[in-house]
Order: sequence, then C-alpha cells, then structure tokens
Amino acid sequence: MKNIATHARNISVTAIFYTIFGALGMAQAQPAAYPSKPIRIVVPFTPGGSTDILARAIGQELTKAWGQSVIVDNVPGAGGAIGADKVAKAPADGYTLLMGHIGTLAVNPSLYPKLPYNPVKDFAPVAWVARVPNVLVVHPAVPAKNLKELVALAKARPGQLNYGSGGNGSAANLATEYFKLQTGTSLLHIPYRGTAPAVTDLMGGQIQLLFTGAPAVMSQLKNGQLRALAVSSPQRLDALPEVPTVAESGYKGFEADQWYGVVAPAGTPREIVAKLNDQINQALNAPALRSRLTAEGAVATPSTPEVFGKLIETEIGRWKPVIGSGRVRAD
Repeated sequence: MKNIATHARNISVTAIFYTIFGALGMAQAQPAAYPSKPIRIVVPFTPGGSTDILARAIGQELTKAWGQSVIVDNVPGAGGAIGADKVAKAPADGYTLLMGHIGTLAVNPSLYPKLPYNPVKDFAPVAWVARVPNVLVVHPAVPAKNLKELVALAKARPGQLNYGSGGNGSAANLATEYFKLQTGTSLLHIPYRGTAPAVTDLMGGQIQLLFTGAPAVMSQLKNGQLRALAVSSPQRLDALPEVPTVAESGYKGFEADQWYGVVAPAGTPREIVAKLNDQINQALNAPALRSRLTAEGAVATPSTPEVFGKLIETEIGRWKPVIGSGRVRAD
C-alpha cells in the first residue's frame, strides 16, 4: 500500500510539473495578439497613382481600427515586380503586405519570362479592395471632343499622337493597346516609371492622351487641366456621370478595368489573413470609405480571400494571349 501511495504521489507531482511547464510552454508558443507593431503596405509603384491612393486609404482605416501605425512603402521598378518580390520574400507574419494590382498579380507572369515571384504560389490572397475603371483622358489642346473624333484624328495622323503609361506592360499600356486593336488606330507609346509622371507630362502637353485608373486623374479632371473622353467600364462612373463608356461610344464589348487587392507572403497564418480580411471588408462597407472611393472613381469590392484568389488566377489567363500577341513588351 505504501508503494502504491508513493507511486500515486509521484504521478501527481509529475502531472503538476507537466501541467505548469506545459502551460508556460504553450504561452510562450502563442503569437502575440495581432497586430502588436506597425504594419507595412508595399506599393510597387511611385506615389500619386491609384495603387498608392488606395493603399493609403486602407492604411488609414486599419490604423483607426487597431491603433497601430500602417506605413505605406513605395518600392517602384520593373512594372511592380521589384516591390512584389520584396513582399514575397518577407516574413509571413502579417506585418508586410502588398497592395497588389492587375499588373503585378496578373500581367507580369506573362510579361517577364524570369519573374522572381509566382503570384499564385508566393502570396496568400487577403482582400479584393477595389475595381477601378480606366479613363481615357486627353490634354485640353487635343481637338477631339469625344472618342469618335479622337479615333478619326488618330487615323488621319497615324503614329503622330502619343500616349503615356506607367511603364511597358502596365495596365494602362495593356488597355491602350487593346483600344488600338479594337479601333484600328496607330498611337506612339511613351512609357514612364509610374502613373504620376505620365499625368504630369500629359498636363504639360508632352503627351496627348492617357488611359489610366480614375483616382489618378480625378482632381485634374475637376479643375479642367485634363478632359475625359470615355471610361473603360460597362457602366458610367458615378463620379463622372457625363463621361460615356467606350462601348457607348461605338466600340461594343470593350472593357479594360484595373483592380486592386491586398496580398501577404504565402504561409501567413490563416487567423491573421482572416482578421485582415474582416477589417478591410468592414472599412470597404463603411459609408465613409465607400463614398470616398466612389468620389475617386473606384468601386469597392469587399469579398473573401478565396474569391480574390480566383480573380487573380482568372485574370492571368485572360491577359496571357494579349501579351503573347507581341503588342506589349517588358522594359
């Protein structure tokens, strides 16, 4: 009996030991409540473009909700590939995110044979943020007052009108080449390192036209520095109700919107992805941000990580033949 009692005491002591130290070990293994430090959103383009504007808007909402700083880090170059690769190789802890874009996530895989990242394998989709129709804008000195007049002008002066874009292979480059294909026009491409410098040169008259995301040119349209001829979406924009769609202007079926969303490095814990998705969706559904996006010419697209992931895969397939046609090339 004595041996049994002693054995029982030993088991009890051992159980207590493992309970205490096991609990301590579990406590040490548990990650700190997220977020416990500043979050960085990498924008793979120069400041001032639509990607930058949306990243800052989302960052402000996350800061308000969580009380943690959200830093927007502009890392331009190679059509967004440099910034995207930086995020792909970052720790998968939820503190380094990418404001992805149709170019970085869907176009680059077909554009760059040696792309250092795989948009599907190297990222965890977090949240689809917005769909942004492209707006075809011209310098006020361009005599065309509508799209048909612009097409007629371009055909009368083949190769003499030039258009800008945020770089070879950018969404603006793709949209304009698609437009040229649909209208049978010849326009000279002037690539820039980002949308903002292209807008600056358009205002200065160095280039004549630009297809770009609406947020990048809304202020210039409002103050008369630029003139909009058409939007690339199936419906008119609430922010520009007087501007017809390309389809309305005589080119049925034309659609070339841009889209944006947040991704994290692959392997980011699901609970962190879910928390980010939930908070971003709350922000996108809030009247204040939704109204702000609408005023900028963007359409909020709250959804699940799965829906956003499917969009990325579908769009990679959609743009591959356009790029493969040889009309678009990398820098």
